[in-house]
Order: sequence, then C-alpha cells, then structure tokens
Amino acid sequence: MKLGKLKNVIIILAAATTACGGGGSGGGGGSAPPTSITPTPPPPTSSSCSLRSRQDFAFAVLNEWYLFPELLPSSLSPASYTTVQDYIDALTATARAQGKDRFFTYVTSIQEENAFFSSGSTAGFGVRFAYQGNRLFVIEAFEGAPALAAGLDRGTEILAIGTTGSNLVNVSDILATQGANGVTDALGPSTAGTSRVLRISNASGTRDVTVTKGNFNIDPLSTRYGVKTIDNGGQRVGYINMRTFISTADNQLRTAFADFRAQGITNFVIDFRYNGGGLVSTAELMGDLLGGNRLSSDVFTFTRFRPSKSSNNETRRFSAQSQSVSPVKIAFISTGATASASELVMNSFVPFLGVNAALVGSNSFGKPVGQIALDQTACDDRIRVVAFAKENAAGQGDYFNGLAQTMRTTCAAADDITRPLGDPQEASLRSALDFLAGRSCTPVIAGQSAQSAMSQKERRVLPLPDAPNVAQREVPGSY
Repeated sequence: MKLGKLKNVIIILAAATTACGGGGSGGGGGSAPPTSITPTPPPPTSSSCSLRSRQDFAFAVLNEWYLFPELLPSSLSPASYTTVQDYIDALTATARAQGKDRFFTYVTSIQEENAFFSSGSTAGFGVRFAYQGNRLFVIEAFEGAPALAAGLDRGTEILAIGTTGSNLVNVSDILATQGANGVTDALGPSTAGTSRVLRISNASGTRDVTVTKGNFNIDPLSTRYGVKTIDNGGQRVGYINMRTFISTADNQLRTAFADFRAQGITNFVIDFRYNGGGLVSTAELMGDLLGGNRLSSDVFTFTRFRPSKSSNNETRRFSAQSQSVSPVKIAFISTGATASASELVMNSFVPFLGVNAALVGSNSFGKPVGQIALDQTACDDRIRVVAFAKENAAGQGDYFNGLAQTMRTTCAAADDITRPLGDPQEASLRSALDFLAGRSCTPVIAGQSAQSAMSQKERRVLPLPDAPNVAQREVPGSY
C-alpha cells in the first residue's frame, strides 16, 4: 500500500473493547517494522523517556494525524494523568463518546507488536475465553499451545482457578466479587512458566488439570479446521476460518485458494467470527484471491485521511492472482468480535456481489477506521492513532454500528460452541451453507449488536484485560 511518506509504515485496523475484545493491524509495509514519522513538534531525544515526554509525543502524534481533529480538546494538560494511555484516553474521550474511537487509539510496545505481526508470537495458555453470565468457556484453542495439549478445547468450561489444587476458587465466585478483572488476575501474567490449576468440565468429565503458560505462535489458519472443502448437498463449498490477519497467513491463503480454484469451487464460507482485524496487506491479498472475476479497474477500497493529510489518500483496485477464484456467492460468518480488516474484506464485496454476499451469525463490531503507527523508539513506545477511514467502491464506509446495515443479505445464527469450528452442523456454518444453497433465513437486525440481541444469561463476552498484550488486542479473548 503506497501512502506517500507513509509507504514504509504498517497501517493498522484494530478494535479494542471490553465487550468484544479485538484488534488488528495492517500495513502497506507488509511485515516490515514501521519506521518512525516525525510529527510536529519533534519527538523527544533518545535520552528522554520521562512520563511527560512520552505524553508530549502522544499529543504531537494525535495533533498531526488524528482523523477527527475537531474532536480533540483545544488544551489538555497531561499533568493529571499517571500513564500515557490515560492521557490518550482523555484526548480521545469526545470521539469515543460519539462511537468513532472506541479505545482504538493507544500506546503499545514496538518490540512485542513486531514479534506478533511477523509470526503470531505470544505467550499464554493458548485459548480464547468467553464469559456467559457467571460462567467461563473456552471458545477456541490454538495448535501447539499448552491448553490444547492439556485437553482444553472449544466448549470446555473453566469451573475454578487456583495456583494449586488446594486453593481453587470457583469462577462464579470470582466474577461475583471481583468481576472479569478478578478472573484475569487469577489466571496470572502472560509470561511463559506461569502455572495454574484449572478445574474443567467437558465431554470427558470434570477434572483438575495443571496448565503452564508457554511461548507459541498463533497460526492464522488452523491446521485442524482453517481450510476445508465441504459437501453441501452435492455442491462443493470452500471454507476458510481465519483467526487474524498477520503475514504468516499469506502463503496459507494462497495454498488454500489454489486448491479451491483447481476444484472449480465458486461458493465460499469465510469464517471471521472472532477475527478482530489484521494487516491491510493481507486483507488486500484475500480480496485479490476472492476477486478472480473482478476487473483490474474495480475498486477494492478507498482510503481517506483528514483534509490536511489528503495527499495520503489512496484508491486500491483488485489485482487478480494466479490462485484467485471467481465467487458466485460468499457467506461471511460474523459476531460482535468481527472487526476492522475482516469487516474491510466483507464490505468490499458488497458493491459487486450484492445479495449474493451475506453476513451470517450476528452483527459485526463496526470499525470503518484504521490506525497508523508512529514510534518513539528509545522508549519502546508505538502510538497507534486513528488516522484514516475505509470505504468500498460504492463509497460505503460509515458502519460504526456494524455491517448488518450495509450487507444486502443477513442471516441470524448462533455461535454454537458445543460443536467444533468447521463442523457443517455448527449453527452459524449450517446457516451459511443454507444461504449458499438458496434456502431462506431470519435476517440480523441492522444496528443491533450481537450482545443487545441476547438476554443477559445468553450473552457471550470475549474479555479484554485493562492492560492487554498485543495478542489480546489482535486476537479477541486470547489468554
């Protein structure tokens, strides 16, 4: 993605909220680390990493690049704020109140973020958790990580947490007395070597297991269910379950679509149900791989910066690849954790497929804006600032309330954690296959979030800690 002076900077599409979690980042620089852009006033010298100098750097970044400059306070002293993030939250409070920046602008670690986006590297148990009422469930487990090896997988309930078998505390009691942060504290820091005893319940019964957090790489497409060919009543359907948009997904996607192309498949299910976003370069590749029947003049996305930065605006057109397929229908599986780059891909096909592109499941998160990365290298600070908006070829981009109001076809369906991802009988995938077969469905209510559509008892929430690591921002619910 060439964006003038930004051409070597990773561009991010991320969401971060305690309600659904999420995040993502994208970039014109592929997996290369971002370069620092010098805002006005200039950043501090390498020897100056005091709280005030770091806050001043954050202010300079927002003052120069923030997509909504009219919503920044005319003056706000950083003296009252004890962290860089607290100051950023105060600067963006008006935009947040209007639903335009729901904690999308933040400070993070350069080193940690580069490691994640290049390989999916992180540390933890290797699961996604979700709360449902006063209960805690595993909704996905990552290959090569400690939790799956210990027998935790989708549908496993965590009943109690302790550091030993003798001090287990029921999750329901922790939630009742301390809330979600209490569970995060009980699970311990995201560092390799941290062990916890978990009382779990699944199809194998109730038992106590000891799980030790380790270093692992999140595979963007699962080796178990990330790519499948499904027989849908005699019709072959290509299924992709994409966890996150990072650079290691690129070759996986090319291989998968080359196989679909060789089979002559023209109907697809793209499962974005927990995908909080990812590299724009990978989102663009996915669009190209799904765009075999698009013209080279067809617009994939428009990128719009604030007026003072309009020289960075860009029109990105489809570019067919040797592995590209030519879809007749696409069903995109979505939940309230589907955000950013995944929404970008979905939205980009609306002008071309119309009613033949469906949102299946529940309404998406709603984030048509993205961030750029500006670094204060000496302090390991990366400021992710909302700097641009994304639109499809029809100019549609104002979907802050989710894509149910934009997609021409929607089908409401549950996220059934009692069945594995990729199982044709799982409720959302079953509904997606029904859509591809031409069967009718109940629409998702536009403007209604997945959470508001459910009762308190049914509501499933992907947690985000108060101080999330990069993986927790980018892969909703991960621990």
